[in-house]
Amino acid sequence: MKIENDLGKDDIKRLVIRIAIPSMLAQFVNVLYSVVDRMYIGNIAEIGEKALAGVGVCGPIVTMISAFASLVGIGGSPLMSIKMGEGSEKEAKKILANSFLMLAVISVITTAGALLLKNNLLMWFGASETIFPYANQYITIYLLGTIFALMAVGMNQFIICQGFAKVGMKSVTLGAIINIILDPVFIFVLEMGVRGAALATVLSQMASCAFVLLFLFSKKVPIRISFGGYEWRIIRKITVLGMTPFLIIAFDNVLIITLNAALQHYGGAEGDKLLTCATIVQSFMLMVTMPLGGITGGTEPILGYNFGARRTDRVIRAQKYIACFALVFTSVMFIASQTLPHYFVRIFTHNEEYISLTVWAIRIYTVGIIPLALQYVVVDGFTGMGVASVAIF
Repeated sequence: MKIENDLGKDDIKRLVIRIAIPSMLAQFVNVLYSVVDRMYIGNIAEIGEKALAGVGVCGPIVTMISAFASLVGIGGSPLMSIKMGEGSEKEAKKILANSFLMLAVISVITTAGALLLKNNLLMWFGASETIFPYANQYITIYLLGTIFALMAVGMNQFIICQGFAKVGMKSVTLGAIINIILDPVFIFVLEMGVRGAALATVLSQMASCAFVLLFLFSKKVPIRISFGGYEWRIIRKITVLGMTPFLIIAFDNVLIITLNAALQHYGGAEGDKLLTCATIVQSFMLMVTMPLGGITGGTEPILGYNFGARRTDRVIRAQKYIACFALVFTSVMFIASQTLPHYFVRIFTHNEEYISLTVWAIRIYTVGIIPLALQYVVVDGFTGMGVASVAIF
């Protein structure tokens, strides 16, 4: 059994680089799921801007669904890393089994609940009568693939936490490539429009899910998915630790929902236009926050494993390198956001009025992203070590 990274013995600096870079790239590629969808949708003839606003309204619902993947994946994988560091493979195996069960149950409940409430949710989140049909078309198909989305994202964390960062990146890359290929086929060739974008996303998530589960059921990993050993004690621990990323995503969603509702309510006749611009701004912010989370979240196994092994010297050194890496990334993205945003915006629309407003908004929205790196380092660092009370605070 070949391990990519020995979390307890490899040089810390090289270990951080070898895990942080693939994790960052994996999340960058993951952004393509939403960015590519929105890019093609924004370029649909005649209805592009309206359809893009509709998909933007779906954003909070999609994000909240992914929050449950973080609840289990980021809640369970650090605990598993700690147990592996302690040399307790039996407990690590139980954590993986319980996490798999939790994601399966949550997928069913979330799908049913969201499908029942979707019409009301879309209207509450800012959908006007004009853009509601596009939002409804997209979210209905997307919700049918909830289990694939949750499994692909949530269980991928248990690949990374065992030292297989490159494999974790491959699972995300596979889905992104399939999505990029299928989007234009379904949207333009088959003339499915917004429905085509949603279907392409679901099929790509299905492929990523299959890749992740096949790997975790195989003999290529030290700890494989098993059945049995389900305990409320373990489920509670996973939930408590995973509540940190879950709440962060939930509060971010409240911000986006409030912003969309305010733009629609106070924007008057230009409400849909403002929503379209806000959707592009939020897409740019994903280019910052998701790769940043890849750096700090992807390196959690290093912290968890060495914390479990009582190697505090390695934990402290790792955090220093992670912080430096994260600060360099946010500094680069700050420069890009202030000098190059028009190139990004033109991917979505060629309407000069939309471009001008969105570029202005991106420059303002990203003024404070450099210190954001330190927040991510602290929150994900304590999460990785299983210290939920500090991470949540």
